[in-house]
Amino acid sequence: IRIIAATNRFDMLDRAILRPGRFDRLIEVPKPGWDGRKAILDIHTREMNLSDDVELATLAGDTEGFSGAELASLATEAGMFAIRDDRTEVRMADFRDALQKVRDEDDAAGTPIAFA
Repeated sequence: IRIIAATNRFDMLDRAILRPGRFDRLIEVPKPGWDGRKAILDIHTREMNLSDDVELATLAGDTEGFSGAELASLATEAGMFAIRDDRTEVRMADFRDALQKVRDEDDAAGTPIAFA
């Protein structure tokens, strides 16, 4: 039996789980570089009706540090902005708005929440 696990917070794992015979092999999967981000954007926009002003290469440069999931979310959100405006074509402005939304959501996710 082989078990594979993933975490975004390796520093929070109990060290006992990393002893030999448990999860003793670690494989780091880094966030994609420019080429990877461009390829991911190509994949997630393949079925979208993109306006001529959409520059995926520029977006790949503007999304340094994004994960594949965040890039997928960016494409989805851009499409949603077009739908909200009753358009079938996704514009660069939609991607800019989506980029801000994804960044804002990422910032909010890192904000501690206190309960009284």
